[in-house]
Amino acid sequence: MHVQILIFSLSFLLLPTTPFFMSSPAKRQKINGSSSLDLLEQHTVIVCDTGDVDAIKKNTPQDATTNPSLIYKAALLPAYSNLVTSSISYAKSKVSNPSSSPDTILPVVLDKLAVTFGAEISKIVPGYVSTEVDARLSFDTAGTVAKARELIAMYDEVGVSKSRILIKIAATWEGVKACEVLEAEGITCNLTLIFSLAQAIACAEVGKATLISPFVGRIMDWYKKKEGVSGYESKEDPGVKSVKNIYNYYKTFGYKTIVMGASFRNSGEIMELCGCDRLTIAPSLLEELRNGDGVEGGFGQKLDASKATFEGSKIEITEAKFRWMMNEDAMATEKLAEGIRGFSADLVKLENVIREKL
Repeated sequence: MHVQILIFSLSFLLLPTTPFFMSSPAKRQKINGSSSLDLLEQHTVIVCDTGDVDAIKKNTPQDATTNPSLIYKAALLPAYSNLVTSSISYAKSKVSNPSSSPDTILPVVLDKLAVTFGAEISKIVPGYVSTEVDARLSFDTAGTVAKARELIAMYDEVGVSKSRILIKIAATWEGVKACEVLEAEGITCNLTLIFSLAQAIACAEVGKATLISPFVGRIMDWYKKKEGVSGYESKEDPGVKSVKNIYNYYKTFGYKTIVMGASFRNSGEIMELCGCDRLTIAPSLLEELRNGDGVEGGFGQKLDASKATFEGSKIEITEAKFRWMMNEDAMATEKLAEGIRGFSADLVKLENVIREKL
């Protein structure tokens, strides 16, 4: 079965992707011309994790996404200076006093810059473009909804339909409730920074999210530090187990929300999730999979919707239940907060770059 390679750009592009020796299949010689990537593509939609617009053009993907980290990096490059300049000009034309303080203009510039990048990408890809809401609104439902509507309106101004856009939101309870409002309005959402079953259930049950991004590598990072180990066999990787649990829950109870495993540290993690709806993979790991043997090592489909089982009953999620489950999960609570802080820090860096230009 032929499956297109999609391109997404996620904040964890900047995180280490060096494979852990116990679980990396990358260096084996290919047999009968079949690579690990060939095998993976038979069962999973592969998402290439990069923010390089030229790479998007070369790969002609179906979908793409942006995030504050990658927009910040791009804003520093001469090749994208015209996008920054045009976004600043747009913002100045929208405020009542063009000589207003930078703090008045900055929010408009940030939104326009995200939309400008997204609009450029939409000319290349035929499918979804994800655009992230300001992470500092992660605990503000009304603010997130308002910001999402503003972004959609900006896209409409340049002729990009909301049907092409996924609004990317951190999976806090407030983010889930914002997703619920937006999805009801026909604004599709990508709920990110998923570290627990509680978040996943809330996103599908309450938020009715189009797609979620449960993280693998960041979960493993937390447990490696906690348990004082250097790594895990793929089957025992805590991040892999988390995504499998979410996938099986969704398929057992009939949720349509797309599960896209994210944040990989090695190719063993990836192959252990073969069969997941989508997997987003850094270019270096994609290359490793291309060079890896898809026959040796017992690689094959690990997740199958028709065979999914979940040990336990369906969980009725409420705000109180969500918050209690998160309270009981130190890893999920810590990593969610850390992820939001990271996105926010990159937004501040981007603001500083723009402030200098203002």
